[in-house]
Amino acid sequence: MRTARTPRRRGRVVVVTGASGGVGRATVRAFAARGDKVALLARGREGLAAAADEVERAGGEALVVPVDVSDAKAVDAAAQQVVDAYGHIDVWVNNAFTGVFAPFTEVGPDEFRRVTEVTYLGYVFGTQAALRHMLPRDRGTIVQVGSALAYRGIPLQSAYCGAKHAIQGFNESLRCELLHARSGVRTTMVQLPGLNTPQFDWVLNRMPGRARPVAPVYQPEVAARAIVHASSHAGRREYWVGGSTAATLLANAVIPGLLDRYLARTNVDAQQEEGRPEGPANLWSPADGPHGLDFGAHGRFDDESTAGGPQQWLSRNRGRLGAALTAGAGALAVRKLAGWARR
Repeated sequence: MRTARTPRRRGRVVVVTGASGGVGRATVRAFAARGDKVALLARGREGLAAAADEVERAGGEALVVPVDVSDAKAVDAAAQQVVDAYGHIDVWVNNAFTGVFAPFTEVGPDEFRRVTEVTYLGYVFGTQAALRHMLPRDRGTIVQVGSALAYRGIPLQSAYCGAKHAIQGFNESLRCELLHARSGVRTTMVQLPGLNTPQFDWVLNRMPGRARPVAPVYQPEVAARAIVHASSHAGRREYWVGGSTAATLLANAVIPGLLDRYLARTNVDAQQEEGRPEGPANLWSPADGPHGLDFGAHGRFDDESTAGGPQQWLSRNRGRLGAALTAGAGALAVRKLAGWARR
């Protein structure tokens, strides 16, 4: 773990929020494997310490910065701490989030506000902090970690879906402003599918069953590879990860009303499995606090999760073949939904 002010290695300076677990944890390992200097921003102590050790062992350099991203001044101070240590910031990855797994009518005002402050405003504050250091240098990349839910709302996750939609909107606005200014700073967004992360064990859950991702489920390393790729190829406005993301977004663009009915019928059950909710919720305090556990990158769905697939390659390579096959995924989704509607 870094303590001195002078960098030991070459490599980019990367900031990752939500670095202590799940996608953030897998992402810091992926950057470390490139020899990058990685600043780890999160609340939990156990997860941050373990993530820093993994970064060092993977060949990177770790700087631990405990912070709650909903606090704008604290995020600014964290960015300054990174610059004091390394001189600049090359890549900033906004990834931290929290959520409530419940019908909209069962989410309290304070809970909705907290999800919004962490999941949406945390990205805003992180982006503002990054720009304060990137714009004067006229270089740098901001990666917004999104979701298919940035375009398509689903039941039981109204606060999270609202925040992801808001991220999409503000990021598009910012991208236009940067292009207008002919800035050398870039922003891009990575839209993710259902992932095998610990979030389903620490989300605040008011449903009778245990929370789970909608199948098909992907390993967090799939997301990490896409985020690292996007950080070096930020000319693309966004990347779609997973065939389910491509199919969902294309179907939503063509038949959103039918998709409403399909999700209403299927997705309440699809987001639950047998068993009672268990474990500490991380809405107000980290699940991996001073007396908590290190949850790592993976959740409890290893047996059904895939580590890759052709769609991610197609998203990176926008040739005719990629466009045709991605469109084919959307067409298949449309046909399936149409078949369901005729039942």
